[in-house]
Amino acid sequence: MLCLAPGEALERDYVSKLLWPGRFQAQARASLRQCLLSLDKLLTPHAGRVLDLSHGRIRIDPSGMASDLADLEGALDELRATDARGLLAAIGNKPLLDQMDVGDPFQEWLIAQRRHVESRLAIGMDRVLAALERDGDGQARTQLCDAWRARGRAPVPPQERKTRIAVLPFAQHDAIGGPLFLAEGVVEELSFRLGGITGLAVVGRTSVMSIAGSGRTLPDMASALNVSHLIEGTVHRFATGIRVNLRLIDGSSGTEIWADRYDGTVSEVMGSRHIIGSRLLAGLCTALGVDTQPTPARKMTTNRDAYAMYLQGRDLSLRAVGDGMIAKGIELLEQALTIDPDFAECWSALAEAHLYIAGFTAVLDRGHRAQSMADCARKAIALDPEQGHARAMLGVYEFVNGNPVAALDLGYEAHRLAPHDINVALRLGTFLLNLGRPTAALPYIEAVVEGDPVYGRNYAALCAAHLCLGNFDQAISAGRRMADLGFPAPWLAIAYAANGEHARAVETYWGLRTLLGTMIMRPPGMPQIDDDARDAYFALAAKGVCSGDPEARAAYCAMLDALHQTMLDPYDNSIAFPAIWMGHAELVMKIYGEQTSLANIFGLMTLWADVDPIRRTREHPDFLRFAERVGYVAAWEKYGWPDLMPALTGTK
Repeated sequence: MLCLAPGEALERDYVSKLLWPGRFQAQARASLRQCLLSLDKLLTPHAGRVLDLSHGRIRIDPSGMASDLADLEGALDELRATDARGLLAAIGNKPLLDQMDVGDPFQEWLIAQRRHVESRLAIGMDRVLAALERDGDGQARTQLCDAWRARGRAPVPPQERKTRIAVLPFAQHDAIGGPLFLAEGVVEELSFRLGGITGLAVVGRTSVMSIAGSGRTLPDMASALNVSHLIEGTVHRFATGIRVNLRLIDGSSGTEIWADRYDGTVSEVMGSRHIIGSRLLAGLCTALGVDTQPTPARKMTTNRDAYAMYLQGRDLSLRAVGDGMIAKGIELLEQALTIDPDFAECWSALAEAHLYIAGFTAVLDRGHRAQSMADCARKAIALDPEQGHARAMLGVYEFVNGNPVAALDLGYEAHRLAPHDINVALRLGTFLLNLGRPTAALPYIEAVVEGDPVYGRNYAALCAAHLCLGNFDQAISAGRRMADLGFPAPWLAIAYAANGEHARAVETYWGLRTLLGTMIMRPPGMPQIDDDARDAYFALAAKGVCSGDPEARAAYCAMLDALHQTMLDPYDNSIAFPAIWMGHAELVMKIYGEQTSLANIFGLMTLWADVDPIRRTREHPDFLRFAERVGYVAAWEKYGWPDLMPALTGTK
């Protein structure tokens, strides 16, 4: 157990309950104590005092141990393909910690560990295969893939032979009229089905939509989206039926390399979706040189009106900017569900819409919205147990309600069900970031950015991950990209300050003032203020957060204390975020100890940056008690302690 996570501490009480579940607590503790004494006696002659048995926790010194798993992960991290291939062959299909049965609690823990390790290995394989592809070493890629497959139970590596494509919006030509969103429906289903094919990587919808209407040429769009191929098409509706024309475009030249046509009826498209599932999908895969796998269609509605409202509602709910946009989206999604209450995908979209309205608009009912999100997600799962996205939404609910263990359980299960869904990867990655695991989170976040490269909000998580890893240049690069894409980027200012560029950080933070009320929401209930008052507030905030001046920090901390006492939502992110960035430990622990919300949860991503003053919260003597109270410690015990926590524990 210790060697699965070298250097990370396990709580004695937790281990004793796992390994001696049928005994009284005092007996279990005594058994563990005797076991540890025996282990220490056996190991010390060979490796020195590798066991740290202090502070109610136990850990093993990484420098005094080696394991096949650690060697394999090291080879993958360092892109040593030959070593990784040999280690995979040696390990074969042997299960992790096989032939150990000490009761149900341990078995439950072991299942979670196996899932977690398998996910880490798959991500490591992804990186190595991508590097071999860049180097043009096809033989080494093939050999490594063969070794991976030989493990039997393991899935095909994610990056094997991946071709990056983007499905552009289809034009609809309608000879009848009326609100029937056939073109959007065909694009949505095509993107979903192609995304489930192992050899393809399909760029996310938000990035495609931001590029498609820019007036660029096809090669320029392909370059901006970092894809080798584009898919475009048209949908014609006549009185007697429909016709779908599909074209595969070479991204570098903009020339057509394959085309096909489907003639049928609206009922066939709405009902069976054979249009996507058979000839067109198979033809596309043949043209792209990838194997067609059986990718089942989603459980959608057969009602035209419900489907049209779902498409409109989902589109509006994804637009987190604009008065009433998300609320109107929720209204349309609810109307769709009134028509067809068994529309699982719509319930999942409604769950996400409740998250967005609570996270990105000035509402006061964030707790109610979180409950609505969870109710919708549960309904989606009940109708379609394969709903990965809905499980990720339910994980968010568990996190804000003080159960990060359940959040990670749901996040990993969601990723297993929907490994190609970038929304699922984003949720899982941010759960890990929030819990101080940026090393584990980064591959998920990088996959999100790769899959949706022109959606600015994704770069907030990437910036935060690199900030917490101490990669300040990469954090600044991600923050700049976010700003270039038109999104507010306070994380860029924090990255500048972490890098010692305080004047630039202050200037960047100060520049956010012009976005107040548009891209940056006002706190709930905040009245309109004139430009002078706004500028004075942002001047105080920018200096307090970014200047490194102790007096400026103290002044803004006092301002946040006052706002926490007087604002309608005392837990609003406009208070919580700068409290984290200034290391205002007492206020941070008070806010997140009383109410983690769908709006302030994102601030936790930067709590783990190892820079002053942010680190002051973690160094506060009450932090571990706070972490235990809000459920972080339970999550660490099951899934691994924070990257910085072993060093922190050792100083206590």
